[in-house]
Amino acid sequence: METPAFEVFGEPTQTMPVIFNSPHSGSIYPERFLDLSRLDPHTIRASEDMDVHKLFQSVTEFGAVLQRANFPRAYLDVNREPYELDSGMFSAPLPPYANTRSLRVNGGLGTVARIVAENRDIYASKLDPDDALARIELIYRPYHDSLRHLLARTHGRFGQALLIDCHSMPSQYGAPRSGVETEARPDMILGDRYGTSCRNDVIDYAMFLLRQAGYVVVKNRPYAGGFITEHYGRPQQHLNAFQIEINRRLYMDEATLKCHAGFDELQQDLNIFVRNLMQHPALRCDDFSMVKPLAAE
Repeated sequence: METPAFEVFGEPTQTMPVIFNSPHSGSIYPERFLDLSRLDPHTIRASEDMDVHKLFQSVTEFGAVLQRANFPRAYLDVNREPYELDSGMFSAPLPPYANTRSLRVNGGLGTVARIVAENRDIYASKLDPDDALARIELIYRPYHDSLRHLLARTHGRFGQALLIDCHSMPSQYGAPRSGVETEARPDMILGDRYGTSCRNDVIDYAMFLLRQAGYVVVKNRPYAGGFITEHYGRPQQHLNAFQIEINRRLYMDEATLKCHAGFDELQQDLNIFVRNLMQHPALRCDDFSMVKPLAAE
């Protein structure tokens, strides 16, 4: 990619042990990838968490860090194991260490996805396995190396870290184009891998704040958090992680993929949410003499 595959904001000015991550909001599509796809440039964006990083871009003003992907989820999904790959997508055998039988692979949404939303196939023909492995080595691994670095440095400075994995979701269950009956989703879903990735008091406080702001919020149904939440959330080691899914109808037109007037209001509400969440006793570090300075690179 000519543009950096991902970016990190706020690390030099970090004063809170909180890291926000937006792995699915990238919108820079490599030309070669588009050439391989059977989808038009609009349809292929169906899996994007459009503009989620913009909703949370002010978190750096509150002392947090933000990492965001520039590459699209349809090209590479870093919220998966590194080698969750569908053998049927490729023109030659995959390495023996590839996980070809996971539920996510079976659903077409592995590390290199077979489909975008509404079960539309991405590729016009089978891929060379080396193409997928190159994406993993050149983008997936550096992305997770950076996330691990941020978490380790944050934990080393503050004695704790909270990772908030930021996503958006379609407004309806089911696929309207297919004639399947649909059901409205709540405004937001918080996922903590069924109580295993985050302290209960932290995620319960997050839910309280969002509900207090007037949003309908549920936990773990149907999104309990993906690989990132599960892999990095270790509450016993003071490494907490939860996922937030935001209903797209709150801020965008799902047909045109354009933000509407609700974006600004939602962004303001999320700013208040973040500022208040950081007041939770588990995240406060009022004695800054205990905070270790950032080491020189």
